[in-house]
Amino acid sequence: MELRPDLRRRPVSTSPIRVFLLDDHEVVRRGLADLLGGETDIEIVGESGSAAEAARRIPALRPDVAILDGRLPDGSGIDVCREVRSRFPEINALILTSYDDEDALFAAIMAGAAGYVLKQIRGRDLIAAVRAVAAGQSLLDPAVTTRVLERVRNGPAAEPGPTGLSEREKQVLEHIAQGQTNREIAESLGLAEKTVKNYVSAVLNKLGLERRVQAAVYVTELHQGNERHRT
Repeated sequence: MELRPDLRRRPVSTSPIRVFLLDDHEVVRRGLADLLGGETDIEIVGESGSAAEAARRIPALRPDVAILDGRLPDGSGIDVCREVRSRFPEINALILTSYDDEDALFAAIMAGAAGYVLKQIRGRDLIAAVRAVAAGQSLLDPAVTTRVLERVRNGPAAEPGPTGLSEREKQVLEHIAQGQTNREIAESLGLAEKTVKNYVSAVLNKLGLERRVQAAVYVTELHQGNERHRT
């Protein structure tokens, strides 16, 4: 990723940028720590190799920037981004991934990530990206963001469906439609009850709904619409 020249300038700051690293490969974390920690204005305050651990540690450490691996054995950095920013929107997230996936980019934007960059990025550009994100700037291409917003408004053309929801949020929505409580959903999906509560809030917000019963009606109508679409 080639950053714009204005993002290469080091911002004036009285304290170092606090960064948290999430990647399931230790070698990658060490490389990132060496690269970023070598800068006088960046401090590595924590790291993790799993989504579950990162979701616990990031709120406790309150970094300025969380660099999150796109795909992990127990989840994704996008899920962590969504969970953390739902409670602490001041924590900026940068998704760092090996996959140039439009659906993942869409999910990252919906989760509130400030940037989505590939691991092939040059070291100096990643450093610039961290500084830009810490300063509150977005690294997302405006054209891509426009496509995402259009997708949220119109949804996929092929078949009606819940737009703007991640795969996990769609799972939660289906369980809501079955009348399950947060605790029951948590047990079914192997998540913490508080995490499910955050997902439920995100689902209702994205669908423009206020109550769980409305979500249940929405899913029923959605399934009926899909059946009519197929026939």
